Amino acid sequence: MNDSAADQSTELAALCSEALGGRRLIVASNRGPVEHRLAPSGELRTRRGSGGLATAFAPIIHKLPISWVSSAMGEGDRIASRQAGGDSITTKLTGEDLRLRYVCPPRRVYHKFYNTFCNPMLWFLQHYMWSSPYTPSIDRAVHDAWQNGYLGVNQFFSDAIVNEAFKRDQPVCVMIHDYHLYLVAGQVRPLLPNAFIHHFIHIPWPSNRYWELLPAYMRTSICESLCNANIIAFQTKNDGMNFLQSCDEFVPASEVNYTERTVAINGHTAFVKTNPQGINVSEVRRISESARVQAFQTLFEGFPGEQSIVRVDRAEPNKNILRGFRAYDLLLQTHPELREHVKFLAFLVPSRTHIRQYHRYLEEVEGVVKNINSKYGTSEWTPIHLYLENDYLKAITGLRIYDVLLANPVIDGMNLVAKEGAVVNTRSGVLLVSESAGVYPQLSKWVLPVAAADIEGTMQAMMSALTMTPQEKQERQALLVESIEQEDVFHWFRRQFEDMSAVMELSRPENN
Repeated sequence: MNDSAADQSTELAALCSEALGGRRLIVASNRGPVEHRLAPSGELRTRRGSGGLATAFAPIIHKLPISWVSSAMGEGDRIASRQAGGDSITTKLTGEDLRLRYVCPPRRVYHKFYNTFCNPMLWFLQHYMWSSPYTPSIDRAVHDAWQNGYLGVNQFFSDAIVNEAFKRDQPVCVMIHDYHLYLVAGQVRPLLPNAFIHHFIHIPWPSNRYWELLPAYMRTSICESLCNANIIAFQTKNDGMNFLQSCDEFVPASEVNYTERTVAINGHTAFVKTNPQGINVSEVRRISESARVQAFQTLFEGFPGEQSIVRVDRAEPNKNILRGFRAYDLLLQTHPELREHVKFLAFLVPSRTHIRQYHRYLEEVEGVVKNINSKYGTSEWTPIHLYLENDYLKAITGLRIYDVLLANPVIDGMNLVAKEGAVVNTRSGVLLVSESAGVYPQLSKWVLPVAAADIEGTMQAMMSALTMTPQEKQERQALLVESIEQEDVFHWFRRQFEDMSAVMELSRPENN
């Protein structure tokens, strides 16, 4: 961390501490900041967790006393938890101020929670991924997964949070993250009536018509529970508005104020906020300037004058990878002069391959790449270079050298790749961004917009980006970078804790 980032971390930690007002901070998420692995020798070893949330929390993780409750992701985590008697632990990796507490439900229960409900139900629903005439089929197994998986694991988390809170004679602030833990606020509130609860939802919140595909008792339970938080925060204003409408329709006892963006129920008021997530600009740049990235850059750049379209994504259906490749196919078909002059570098991380739809989608992606390479490739030139691996250094190399960066999800919560790409790119590259991407409202003035399903329009946007004048490209990138730097990860945290401080002040008895 450079001096500027270190100063920002210290300043942010001071702000957070002041906003907390003496409260102990408890964070809850499915994936935690540390994973334990068993070495061949039988020794437990720690490494940083693979989840993006741990990376986002890096600026304050060593600056504030935090208890972090997360799922045991493997046998190593379970062993570490057993060795601690189920209590919280510290590690050399995180220091004394971060206490880890693993939730260890039976594996069968966690399987129902994660593989039957969280991903096939909530993730698909909230990314509009169902084909409603055919999917989902909410059968007895799904109802069972709700009752004996989702509800149960949320209760494990709630019990752990309450246990951590009771360890000290000190009020607490609980920051809950994402769709895995929608029921926690409602389970915790009766036992910790004075806790300040903040729930940040990283993924989109769809319209009521889509939520109505879920059984009424499920969607009502989710909304009622979230209303027990003090703040429910979303990536975009549209997501927050959709949530207010869900409460209005699915929670009859609630009173929704659309002007103030609040939901009142049983004498408690929840505030709905918008806090688009930022990136750690200095850290991303530091990684992009490493020796290994420089070596990869020599490998990927190609011959002088060749241009590159790049995408960096998890290999998931909502990322809209197939349409991106089909737009590139149409580009080479419509503009044959670009053949052997514009290549496509795709850095895709295989994801959730145990889910049938994901596995099938990845097979389709590989098939389309093979067809395009067969159609336009020569002995000297390959149109699409597909890298199917979890290698962040290679991916960030691609972000350094793109002429066009394609971020065309069907829908997503934010899309941090677009932000990372803009701040590390060395070629004044142009961003193509779906209007349905969470990042679009923030960056819309300086990117080329595409409609996610519009292959023709995406092809035309590719051509516009490839032929844009150097001056316009430089101006766009400068303004993009300025916006991203202003609303970075420090800004994201600052906004959240400022919101907490303001709501705490409003909640004081003398202000009611």
